[in-house]
Parts: sequence; C-alpha cells; structure tokens
Amino acid sequence: MQIHLPEIIAQKLTKALKRAGSKEIGGILMGEHISAEVYRIVDLTIQPQIGTTTSFLRLPLSVLRPLQAFFKKTSNQFTRFNYLGEWHSHPSYSVEPSNTDCEAMWEIVSDPSVGANFAILLVVKLNGNDQLEGGVTIFLPNRQMLKADLIQTSTAESL
Repeated sequence: MQIHLPEIIAQKLTKALKRAGSKEIGGILMGEHISAEVYRIVDLTIQPQIGTTTSFLRLPLSVLRPLQAFFKKTSNQFTRFNYLGEWHSHPSYSVEPSNTDCEAMWEIVSDPSVGANFAILLVVKLNGNDQLEGGVTIFLPNRQMLKADLIQTSTAESL
C-alpha cells in the first residue's frame, strides 16, 4: 500500500512537531482513496494536549467534530473520503510503532463502532536537520500489521 503525504500536510506536521518539542503529539488522519492500494492524506487533526516524552493519549471526543466537518466537506462520499487512521510523534525514538501503539491500533480496527477495514498509523519525527521522517504501518482487525510506503508529494492540496 502507498500513502501519499502532500507537502502542505507535511508542513502542518512539521509545525506541530516543532511546537511539541521533545514531547509526543498526535491526532487523526483523513484520507482519499486514489486507486487500488493507494491513499492520499488530505487532512489531519492536531490534538492541542501534548503528551509526555514517551507517550501520547488521543482523546476520543476530540475526533468527532473534525470527522463530521470532513464528511460534510467531502459530501459524505465515504468510499472515496474517510477516516484513514492515526498519527503521532516519537521525537526521541524510531518511527516504528511501539507495542502500546500496536495494541491501541488493533483496538481501533476491532471496534465495530469504528467500522474500519484497516487503519494506518503514521509515526513521525524531525531529524537532526529538522526534516520530517515518517513510517506508516497498516493495522488489520485480525491483529495483522503491514508496512506501507510513505510518499511525500509536492502536489495535491489538503481539504
């Protein structure tokens, strides 16, 4: 699977990471289904509450309004535009998901009220040159996980 990260979204992530410094920060990702196995991140949330140096806890109620606004903006075209997954930072660690991250993601994709066939986790950080680094993992309800290719693009704006 390929996940396209437009430059404007990468800039939002970079700004959030600089603001959070050595603490973790995150939110949700909303995406567009481009073609078989290809998705583009078109919007994201940035939770105002920053985590600690080793953890980030997403507040469930913080996602309802942004998702509703996204669905309205995309005319409720759920097969094309939908919740794609989560993102958070690992400012001092690798961009691989931790065991805690994996358990949280499997909980999301196994929750019938979420209704997701899969969810991605984008883990990001700034390298020594303040350049964005990221890794994408796909989580499936049967506790499988797969790596995806993160492709940074200069085209396609966010919604």
